[in-house]
Amino acid sequence: MSEKLIQLAGVYRVALLDDVIPFWLRHGLDQEHGGIITSLDRDGAILDTDKSVWFQGRAAWMFATLHNTIERRPEWLAAARSCLEFSRKHCFAPEGKMYFTVTRDGQPLRMRRYVFSESFAAIANAAYAKASGDARAAEDAVNIFATYLRYSFTPGVMFPKFETTRPLQAIGPHMIGIVTAQELRANLGDVTVADRTCTEWIDYCIAAIERDFVKPELEAVMETVGASGEILDHFDGRTLNPGHALEAAWFIMHEGKLRDDRRLIRLGLTMLDWMWQRGWDEEYGGLFYFRDLRELPVQEYWHDMKFWWPHNEAIIATLLAWQLTGDDKYERWHQQVHDWSFKYFADPEFGEWYGYLHRNGSISVRLKGNLWKGPFHLPRMLWYCGRLCSENPAK
Repeated sequence: MSEKLIQLAGVYRVALLDDVIPFWLRHGLDQEHGGIITSLDRDGAILDTDKSVWFQGRAAWMFATLHNTIERRPEWLAAARSCLEFSRKHCFAPEGKMYFTVTRDGQPLRMRRYVFSESFAAIANAAYAKASGDARAAEDAVNIFATYLRYSFTPGVMFPKFETTRPLQAIGPHMIGIVTAQELRANLGDVTVADRTCTEWIDYCIAAIERDFVKPELEAVMETVGASGEILDHFDGRTLNPGHALEAAWFIMHEGKLRDDRRLIRLGLTMLDWMWQRGWDEEYGGLFYFRDLRELPVQEYWHDMKFWWPHNEAIIATLLAWQLTGDDKYERWHQQVHDWSFKYFADPEFGEWYGYLHRNGSISVRLKGNLWKGPFHLPRMLWYCGRLCSENPAK
């Protein structure tokens, strides 16, 4: 292992185990009602006690994964169990769909049409089943993933967001389908869910992304397209999300690495190349949140802000690309996004990262968590990159 990778591995491990995870164990876990509270101020003080259902699953997955892959620490397993038990008890509606938010003691507040709460609950149960041997968790992981797949890919099941005038589809369900299936397979084996194995679902979702969202003639990865993959020349149809595209890119590269499939690796690298060029801010550094396909003005007013999670995904994608290829370009890109992110997002005084910066890197809001930000993208990046740095570099 090169000296640089040894140093990077240390940076990621220290940030994960001495900073980020202790911050959430200390401030986020609800000792009274169970589960995790993620709406925290800079110093960890609670800003709002309502609970994100996403994060009951995301946090449980993270803690259980640390227990499975780093060290069998009782506090990590207990934290995962707390989030999972709260979710089981309070976060499912009577018909089986999961809520989006609940009160601190678990009373339902909001149900959303999409099923990302389910995807995170599925990976949480899978990781916890491996960590604890809980047979119910393994069964729940499969059943909850089946619910996700039914709502995501069976026409007419999910309540439509728009009228039928202009049918569209989004990349999100496909990319989350990939990583959810990957996590179930890693923890439970290549189980069958809704008549396909996890590997077959991964193939299904990658094929849809490549067919409908990857546009070689435009050198872009689309966020939304028409029902047949056509470009919709409107604000929504032209809006690109570099963070999502880079996240999907590393999911696909990861799959290619596991299979030693150069075609999948090349697909992921191509997606990374295009969307880095479109997303990186050459003037101030960091990644734009939204861009327009034709470089026209973007509708959303936060389009030029710098959010924490796209930078987490870009750090993973560039490091994985460097490992897989040995290309100096990816080493340079990784250094750029790593250095910029740790300079501007990290808080050396109170720990963890700020979530939202202005374009120039100045802090927009000092909070460390809300209903969308908690112990997931950042610790997942630190965990995954630490493991990459400890493997053999690219040949």
